[in-house]
Amino acid sequence: MNIITILTDFGLQDGYPGVMKGVIYRIAPSVQIVDISHQVPPQNISRGARILERSYAFFPPGTIHIAVVDPGVGTKRRPMAAKIGDYFFVGPDNGIFTAPLLRAEGEGKAIECVELNQPEYWLENVSHVFHGRDIFAPVAAHLANGVALQNLGIPIQNPVLLNLPQAQIFENQILGEITDVDHFGNLSTNIPGNWLSKYSPGNLTFCLGDVIIHGLNKTFGERPEGEWVAFIDSDDYLALAIVNGNAASKAQCGAGTPMIVKIAT
Repeated sequence: MNIITILTDFGLQDGYPGVMKGVIYRIAPSVQIVDISHQVPPQNISRGARILERSYAFFPPGTIHIAVVDPGVGTKRRPMAAKIGDYFFVGPDNGIFTAPLLRAEGEGKAIECVELNQPEYWLENVSHVFHGRDIFAPVAAHLANGVALQNLGIPIQNPVLLNLPQAQIFENQILGEITDVDHFGNLSTNIPGNWLSKYSPGNLTFCLGDVIIHGLNKTFGERPEGEWVAFIDSDDYLALAIVNGNAASKAQCGAGTPMIVKIAT
């Protein structure tokens, strides 16, 4: 059974994800559909890209991932399908597939992208504002039915990549920033966990504005309730939290807020 995942910023109250599923099932009734999230903040391509990065590789090889965070829908931005490493991807060519593209490139895996320009694999009437329903869902379903990627469009050699901020490491400090805020208000950063593992946890101090955290912990329970804690999250990046509290609300910060790690010698 083929698997198709769906990631969008559509929310749940208006029925748009359900409409996409209906389109898929009409074309490929035997597929299994998995919702990754429909709560991406509206038009936030970077957040959608981070959620996709966290999720896609945990699925079996051959899974088809639809990702639709598409503020440029109906404009000259290209609709795209791709085989990136072991997975297929369908959605707008606006950078949302940056993580799998960079990972496949770094691992030397094959990348094949096409601009979708074959309307026979779309719905008959294509809206200017709902390509998730009219183009991406049917294309994914046809892929699941065995249609070759090459039949869906013309090759793309330069898929769009987001300019994701990179942390910088120096002799006595690391400069990074907050990249994500999760449901609990925990703060993820772009500082890789393996950068910190070579230092003694007690020699690290984490600075977020006026917030100072001394020492790196393994998990929330190593600090008392209400205290700040720094730890390596499940994606292997530095994260900050308040034990049983909301760090983002407390610090009044979000994606883009600078983060400094000081290293004692």
